[in-house]
Amino acid sequence: MRIAIFGSSGNVGSRIAKEASDRGHTVIAVTRKSANVLDPASIASAVKGADAVVSAVGSGNFERSSFLADAARALFAGLEQANVNRLLIVGGAGGLEVAPGMQLVDTPGFPDSWKGVALAHRDAWNVIKNQKAINWTYVAPAAMLEPGERTGHYRTGTDNLITDAQGNSRISNEDYAVAVLDELENPKHPKARMSVGY
Repeated sequence: MRIAIFGSSGNVGSRIAKEASDRGHTVIAVTRKSANVLDPASIASAVKGADAVVSAVGSGNFERSSFLADAARALFAGLEQANVNRLLIVGGAGGLEVAPGMQLVDTPGFPDSWKGVALAHRDAWNVIKNQKAINWTYVAPAAMLEPGERTGHYRTGTDNLITDAQGNSRISNEDYAVAVLDELENPKHPKARMSVGY
């Protein structure tokens, strides 16, 4: 499979690129220099001929809070132009439910330093969930997504935050990448959100 990966040099994107390459897929690394993720025509040019696209656009580009939502709109438009019908999006945990009707970002004590990123991811999700033309999957990680080991083990949900028996919510970048590639190779969440954690 030819997989175009936006953000392939980032913490998460680089792990996804390695996992894809290790599985024998052809990785097309899309960087800020090779494509403008806010421009559908630039995106279409970068992904032409790909079988699937993974967007691991980082949270480090927040000159404006609408960046991730704007990037999502451009990605869908660009993929349509390029006739690429499979998209996996690296999402955020903030919009996942921790109780009925209560999202993680809205809980008391949610760190202020994470709130801007979490809300930006939630805004992007509100764009993505209404998309009909492309076969997408939004992969929302655990609350703590950090470099670590590749164990190959993880659990999945849909709109709920995945926690362990102690109430901790975490996954390594490496196992998150395993989950992304597993979903790409054997789709189980078409046009839906998929949460991942230990």
